[in-house]
Amino acid sequence: MTTLSTPPADEFAGREQLRASSAEFRREVIKIAEGVFAAVGYSASNVTLIQGDGGSIIVDTAANPVDAKAIVEAFGDRLQRPVRAIVYTHNHPDHSGGATIFAGADGPDIYSHRTLVESGPEFGRGPRDGGDAFGTKLPDALFINAGTQLEYGRVTPHTREGFLAPTRTFSGESETIDVAGVRMELIHTPGESPENTAVWLADRGVLIPGDDVLKSYPNLSPIRGLKLRPPERWIASLDRMLALNADAMVQGHMRPVLGRDEVRKALTDYRDGIRTVLDQTLAGIRQGRTPDELVQEVRLSPELAKSPYLQEYYGSVAWAVRGIYADYVGWFDGNATNLDPLSPAQRAARMIDMAGGPDKMLARAGQAVETGDFQWAAELADCLLAVDPADAAARRVKARALTELGERQVNATARNYYLTTAQFLSKDET
Repeated sequence: MTTLSTPPADEFAGREQLRASSAEFRREVIKIAEGVFAAVGYSASNVTLIQGDGGSIIVDTAANPVDAKAIVEAFGDRLQRPVRAIVYTHNHPDHSGGATIFAGADGPDIYSHRTLVESGPEFGRGPRDGGDAFGTKLPDALFINAGTQLEYGRVTPHTREGFLAPTRTFSGESETIDVAGVRMELIHTPGESPENTAVWLADRGVLIPGDDVLKSYPNLSPIRGLKLRPPERWIASLDRMLALNADAMVQGHMRPVLGRDEVRKALTDYRDGIRTVLDQTLAGIRQGRTPDELVQEVRLSPELAKSPYLQEYYGSVAWAVRGIYADYVGWFDGNATNLDPLSPAQRAARMIDMAGGPDKMLARAGQAVETGDFQWAAELADCLLAVDPADAAARRVKARALTELGERQVNATARNYYLTTAQFLSKDET
């Protein structure tokens, strides 16, 4: 029997793998090709510098002016003024919050796809019980990273004060521009965001794909409450980028991928990692499987599961399955019992009665924690909290269970959400 005092040696393997992944965010200006440099680890996202004739081009601008200033300093004399153009791969604040610093008084053109201008901010969902996928308020001792970035707004918040609106947009599938003697193809590649734009430097063999490729399983269905990111469009975008045969790739996060064979592997694994989960989920839906059944059945192949580009640091196969199910066939799982179920409080009251009362339910939840059955402990505590949200003992048990679950995660957003919820549940404890 597993106990808290004697955990198996590999019980925290996921946490240690996540901790090791932080090496991806070490600060460095990396030469990608002649005249192309990437600043990695200075902000929540990478910034790419392209040297031209009598000036520079910047692709993405970091999360805020503070980070952008640090990157300007790191680039040093590699950054040749004036900055002639800024390109946004997409509108997420960690990529677009430091534009004013790079622009300075240079007055650069600012390029994006038209969709960036037309789309509003992501809707998202408010936090429940303090849950935060980015762990912005976790104490340093508990925080590891944010999955595809070292930290998301923990030190310097993401703001829009450094954002500059695009001055030149394109509406089609691609547009080729020439800035400071640098020929670039801007390719609309919807995937992680609907406006995502890849930058292709054909004469230097460099692809800048925005957030369509990460060294993590893609976050198709984020737990912070966003719609499913359409997998078919994402797959098509990856196919389009594969056809370029790039020699180097500077993703929006984590360290660049260098070498034609390695770039092809990254793009291929990413595409196949999305496609196989989509295909398996749709097949299961047609067979009448429920979401709860599908998350137990849908898997990456052994080869894909070992890919360094598909580790579940940020996205999750199980979350993708649930997002695909809801997007394709809605909330109903096909079980008639679930057409008009009891309310959580009604169901919980009956469960507590079956257990012999709240004291016995609490005792069972506590026992589950002690024996390492953390998920069951949290679910039993939820029964008590559905009837009495202020039940201090149940809150303590649930906080302990979530803390133990969080410490065993390889997925940073899951870890952060477990631990911030546990922190919220414990905040009134003395």
